[in-house]
Amino acid sequence: MDDSPRTLHIAAWDDRFLAWLLDVLLVGVVLSALGEAAGVFSLLTGSLSVTTPFTGLNGLGLFVYWTVLEGRQGKSVGKTVMNIAVTDERGEAIDYGTAAIESFGKAFLLPLDILVGWLAYDEEGIRLFNKLSSTIVIETDEEDGKPTDVEYVYPDDK
Repeated sequence: MDDSPRTLHIAAWDDRFLAWLLDVLLVGVVLSALGEAAGVFSLLTGSLSVTTPFTGLNGLGLFVYWTVLEGRQGKSVGKTVMNIAVTDERGEAIDYGTAAIESFGKAFLLPLDILVGWLAYDEEGIRLFNKLSSTIVIETDEEDGKPTDVEYVYPDDK
């Protein structure tokens, strides 16, 4: 077995932002379409309500979306496009519980999550809820294999 440390490249903030933006747009389109369908249904049934059952559920929709996809495969659609993934601190897959903790901050508390991350964990390149869930976001085009130790390489965009 190779005793050299496994190198994990921490994903750059711009890649993470673009992945987040793609996910928000995708989930927003789906929730908007569902809201429109509910609105049409309420008009057809004679309801005068202007609101739909989907109003205000964007955060919940994003939380479920990220928890399920990242807990299952470590990647959302946005992360897949940007070739990044959420892993534990050793580069291993995370479970649904860990994904739920990691996803909570970006779904409901993103400004605070990022601000605390930048102020307290800038050297590590993580958000507050990455720290709380012991996760990192890495580039995925790196070599596979089980590490005996880990060496982190941080992005140059700090």
